[in-house]
Amino acid sequence: MLLRSPTVPRSEFEAGTGWRLKPEGACQGNLCIPLSQPAGDPVDVARVARDIGMPLIAAPEYGLWALGPASTGSRALASAQAPDLRLPELNGKEFRLSSLRGQKVLLYAWAPY
Repeated sequence: MLLRSPTVPRSEFEAGTGWRLKPEGACQGNLCIPLSQPAGDPVDVARVARDIGMPLIAAPEYGLWALGPASTGSRALASAQAPDLRLPELNGKEFRLSSLRGQKVLLYAWAPY
């Protein structure tokens, strides 16, 4: 999930991550993880990500934050299902990874560090 701010509305966090923020914690299916503080609205993404073990990369100088998928023990993905990535095409239209559902897809990621 790409973010323009370290805080986002609760509805945006839930739609982008699949986690539901409840009084008992962050829940996904039958799994609920207690949070160190109630999530609130807007959601403090860094705190919630730390509580539920989601990686968060910050580049505040560019106004970008990237919230990765939850992992099991911070070493493996909880599922092999890719999130529905949404990116702008060169013509400005939105491309959704889900438009390729049922096809083999290779995702190549590169970082210059």
